[in-house]
Amino acid sequence: MNKFFLPFFLISSFSLTIYAGEPAIWSVNTRAEVLKGDARSVSIDNNGTITLAPKLTELYKTEQSYIWSSAIDSNGNVFLGTGGDGRIYKVGLNGNGILFTDLSELNVNALAIGKNGELFAGTSPDGKVYRIDAAGKAEVYFDAKEKYIWSLAVMNDGSLAVGTGESGKIYRVLSANAAPESSLLFDTSETHIITLAIDRLGNLYAGTDSSGVVMKFGADGKPFALLDSPLREIHELAVGPDGSVYALALGESASTGAPAAMPAAAATPVGKIASMGRPTPAMPEPPQKSRYDLTGVKSAVYRILPDGGSDILWASPTITGFSIYAQQTGNGVLLGTSDKGRIFSIGNDGRETLVLQSDTNQISTIKSSGTILYATSSNQGRLFRIGPETIPEGIYESEVLDAGSSASWGRIWWRSGGNVQIQTRSGNTELADETWSAWSAAISGAQSGQIASPNAKYLQWRSILKSSGSAASLSEVSVSYLPRNIAPEVLSIQILPTNVGLIANPPIQIDPNIELSGLDTRAFGILNISIIPRRIIQRGAKSFQWTAEDRNGDKLLYDVYYKELSDVNYKLLRKGIAENFYTIDGQSLADGRYTLKIIATDAPGNPPVRVLSGERISEPFDIDNGQPSVAAFGTPQVTGEKARVVFTASDKSSYISRAEFSVNGGEWQTVYAADGISDSPDERYTIEFPVTSAGEYAVTLRVFDANGNAGNARAIVKK
Repeated sequence: MNKFFLPFFLISSFSLTIYAGEPAIWSVNTRAEVLKGDARSVSIDNNGTITLAPKLTELYKTEQSYIWSSAIDSNGNVFLGTGGDGRIYKVGLNGNGILFTDLSELNVNALAIGKNGELFAGTSPDGKVYRIDAAGKAEVYFDAKEKYIWSLAVMNDGSLAVGTGESGKIYRVLSANAAPESSLLFDTSETHIITLAIDRLGNLYAGTDSSGVVMKFGADGKPFALLDSPLREIHELAVGPDGSVYALALGESASTGAPAAMPAAAATPVGKIASMGRPTPAMPEPPQKSRYDLTGVKSAVYRILPDGGSDILWASPTITGFSIYAQQTGNGVLLGTSDKGRIFSIGNDGRETLVLQSDTNQISTIKSSGTILYATSSNQGRLFRIGPETIPEGIYESEVLDAGSSASWGRIWWRSGGNVQIQTRSGNTELADETWSAWSAAISGAQSGQIASPNAKYLQWRSILKSSGSAASLSEVSVSYLPRNIAPEVLSIQILPTNVGLIANPPIQIDPNIELSGLDTRAFGILNISIIPRRIIQRGAKSFQWTAEDRNGDKLLYDVYYKELSDVNYKLLRKGIAENFYTIDGQSLADGRYTLKIIATDAPGNPPVRVLSGERISEPFDIDNGQPSVAAFGTPQVTGEKARVVFTASDKSSYISRAEFSVNGGEWQTVYAADGISDSPDERYTIEFPVTSAGEYAVTLRVFDANGNAGNARAIVKK
């Protein structure tokens, strides 16, 4: 989402070319941005275009929480294996359903239709396979002595392939009540055989947990690994008409974990909040990863080609797939998700389309019977028919825009075809609740209009697509708005030590044509980095640096004032500087105690009626240009080969901070005050030094006050 306005920026010596007096533009024009919203009965294609979705018709409600498996017989009857009570339901072509059988198990994990039309059911936690006849009578067909029967597949000769857990064994059962030992096809090193599939040639494929391996079994029963995914679980396999095998891989196990309670869909779903800040070259958008980089991925779809090569068609760090269906056109799969009940179409070229979003939490299975496409859901467990007709009306709700402060809304405009209407609403709470305004009257026809929603911090729009003579589509929506101006703040003022001056470093060289254009330099890859001033030695200088913030992102200018503590009014030093630092020539001011006032104004980015300012006063600081006074005290003393001289030092404006002496112009040596530390306005220093030969010795004491001023005195010692 392109939001051409920053929520705030910490102002320093160089500011961004952003003008709060001009409207900000919020555009939803990419697929990633559109997917952040809530799609109800609409599809979103690879380019982010919104169209009416295939009609999703509820055929049957099981009143069970979970549907874990489904199968369709040759008569078009759909069987639903559920979780919680171990029930199997049968739904006819007319949508009428019955409880077909109630097994003494908790979960029906797998269903398969046998060669003779019988139904096989794989269950847990007792790891049995049941055979159910046309009347719904169930009998144990195979007892694997395992905890889980995860998957079933009927082979070309009518035998039943059975995938188990927790020992990861695959059985090939030829008849009822066969012994596990004689039915064992292969004992893998995996923990669970989650999914099984058969291709037209009779080859058996198995997907595993916890190593994410896809195996192929030939006529000799020996496995050959086709894929070793870095993701943990191969959750489902689907064979395409060209012999390609599609594999859904998950980063975390969805089968072996306990089913989590999924919340019901919100009555008024609100997408993520879109702040009005946007990435800049200094904080760029995260680079798009290759789909072959599975770091942090939740789920991925592989295509294993008939020649054994494999491609990753799709991967997502945010979406967890739960079911796949191989398109009968040969071009990719349908992917059902475990969140928001979405179905995506993923082509062999990796292009992704959101086909529809249901009001369920999970699409558990996707199956077909001829041209009829079915989907099942969990929480609640329901059966749906997908299409073939499109739904007559669909609604798309955008994510919520956070303007950063109360904003005046301008116009909304969009690109569309067919019958498309746009509405808006606004409020001052992050979630759209009863305190928000009602949806505005619909705008249609002109593809633009004035936003009628009241001024507020948050805004949301929705589109209503209706079927008519031409197909309804929406490809881009933009909103203009003007946030309320917020006064800038001066956050801190730093006072540097005396004699430290500040001068500007050379700025980044920018093409003059860019500067004259008034465009944001970031669009040309030029970073708006504040350049730290250079520190220099400057006699008597008093320097200040400050930080300021403007939550509208306005460029700031500063006025610098000063006053002596006893004065009433501040006096102007400099007006309208862009830098966030200033150096005072301390020798231009009388000794005393002063404060500095910085006023920040956002005048460069606002018309006069909207200009605001903020100010801050510094802590008191001293201007001290007077030298300490130093004098010899008493008469120098010479005892043997050692001389002793005493000096006194005083300072009127601050205190003595250090002292050093030199004999006959030699090196300076540190000397300490009589009380051991130099920290008072008046100090006494005793200097002792050797006198090894007759003659005069010149002793100089140099003292410094707290502001770096120096004073000295000399004494002559004779031996």
